[in-house]
Amino acid sequence: MKNKSDANVMLKEAGILFAITLIAGLLLGVVNELTVEPIRIQQEKAVQEACRAVFETAASFEELQFTPEPELQEELAGMGVKIGSVYEAAGSDGALQGYVVESVSTEGYGGNIVLYLGVTLDGTLNDISILEISETAGLGMLAPEELVPQFHQKNVDSFVYTKTGAAAENEIDAMAGATITTKAVTNAVNGGLKAANALMGGGQNE
Repeated sequence: MKNKSDANVMLKEAGILFAITLIAGLLLGVVNELTVEPIRIQQEKAVQEACRAVFETAASFEELQFTPEPELQEELAGMGVKIGSVYEAAGSDGALQGYVVESVSTEGYGGNIVLYLGVTLDGTLNDISILEISETAGLGMLAPEELVPQFHQKNVDSFVYTKTGAAAENEIDAMAGATITTKAVTNAVNGGLKAANALMGGGQNE
């Protein structure tokens, strides 16, 4: 009789545990449903703000599917650069004004450096904005203040950095004591420009 009683107790406890687990799972599902949409909205808002920071004249941004051709992929890999999201930048009349490109350098001193750049249809680099950076404090972490302004409103095929003072339109002053960061940011910008040029050349966007 005792064994039967013990078995009943175990079954009862198992049933209670199952019920608790089921209810907890249902509640978790409800919470997830309630939070997914607000999170999506906040993420979309952050993307729009990041795009607008480098393309102020655009009224809207629409994400594109972009896959670089093998030759470009190889070139980007050699630069230590990956292309992330790409967006069309359109005016209030719906006309295409250019592109916003997310470019990632994998060769920063402290890890990946993620930036957005806005490029008009004539190839002008409106601005760049660094979204993620983990460089050395007081050195590479000064990139947003010291490097970013140097790329403003430039129309060149690519940039090079120099330690002797920028003299040409395509030259960027390297940050003192942060050559690796300077190179990583410059390569990320150049990679983004190549992606934008590929988009404007046709056959890359859908």
